[in-house]
Amino acid sequence: MTPAGLVIRDAEAVDLPAVRALLVETWHATYDGLYGWQRVAEITNAWHSLENLSSQLGREEGVFLVALIGEEIVATASARKERDRTALLTRLYVLPAWQGTGIGRTLLQVALACFPEAPVAKLEVESRNEAAIAFYERMGFFLQRQARFDGRDDAPNTLLMAKRLFVA
Repeated sequence: MTPAGLVIRDAEAVDLPAVRALLVETWHATYDGLYGWQRVAEITNAWHSLENLSSQLGREEGVFLVALIGEEIVATASARKERDRTALLTRLYVLPAWQGTGIGRTLLQVALACFPEAPVAKLEVESRNEAAIAFYERMGFFLQRQARFDGRDDAPNTLLMAKRLFVA
């Protein structure tokens, strides 16, 4: 059951420090045991810098959402439309203290609803992130194939997952 008072809206520039803090906390909680604290810090500093997050605001082909309980940003999601009309989920993170409360499910549903013409939703997930894989499977995603993220050997090993969407 989703917590009362949950608000989901487009991210704004003023939200970015809180979004970055959420991503750093969530990445360390999720990946320190897999990659070590230093490597996770390197990744979050590169991928989740304020400059990088700022460049993702207001993109016509995508959405950048935040979920709030009161004034606290407790989750974030991003997705974009691909050339083939596929909805590509590029980010879905919920603060560890709020995981398991239904926020991730609701945020995923809202993000995908932003692409009513998409026949399929796709995502990439770290192959050893068992909690995320189980979550996405509960949300109807299935394994397509395994690959290296961005084709780089130093990047996480990922699973490509997909879900058929119902398009009118």
